[in-house]
Amino acid sequence: MGGPFRLVNIGFGNIVAAARLVAVMGPEAAPIRRMVQEAREAGRLIDGTCGRRTRAVLVLDSEHVVLSALLPETIARRLDENTGEDASE
Repeated sequence: MGGPFRLVNIGFGNIVAAARLVAVMGPEAAPIRRMVQEAREAGRLIDGTCGRRTRAVLVLDSEHVVLSALLPETIARRLDENTGEDASE
């Protein structure tokens, strides 16, 4: 079912298991803001922004919501880099 356990850096030394990610979205839309607020109230919100502005909202398969200060495109690029093991170091 799986290959190696992959992690993705979501900024400022915070890391998420790539296999647990369901979606990476921008925080601007009202439904996303509502989802973040509901996760906060339910104790399922993880703030990985280190006090900076939220630029991406990550949804995990455990229904946890993770906030990141990186743009969704940056996180997606890092996910793609993790899948291509041929990247030069």
